[in-house]
Amino acid sequence: MQEVTVTRDLPAAPEAVLSLVEETESFMSAAGFDAVRVEGETIRIQNRVGLFDVELIAGIVADDDAVLAYEQEEGIFEDMHTAYHLEETDEGTTISATTTFEAVDLPIVGQVLDATVVKRQRSSELNAQFDWLEAELS
Repeated sequence: MQEVTVTRDLPAAPEAVLSLVEETESFMSAAGFDAVRVEGETIRIQNRVGLFDVELIAGIVADDDAVLAYEQEEGIFEDMHTAYHLEETDEGTTISATTTFEAVDLPIVGQVLDATVVKRQRSSELNAQFDWLEAELS
């Protein structure tokens, strides 16, 4: 399994951060995807990554330690899971997001390059979400 983790300190109480994360469609859209639609416990994402159009259907899953967690139900990964965690600090809240994934199914690019591309893309998406949280909280 490959892993990407991004962490950010936010100058707000955990409750304020949680409130924004719970606006699932807005929070997911902040990642910069081309299209996001949330219906109940299902998240549908469309995005262009380099030469490829990627469509992902993820299901929100229970995770006692996470404020939001989802797993791929349909998409290019053999397996993909993302979880967001909040930790209260003296200055506010630390939010962290970890995505684990197993090999992508792109016929042109090799597995090692795929993991590198996915890690770079995913880091960018998570940072964009955290930028949005910072902007909303200021």
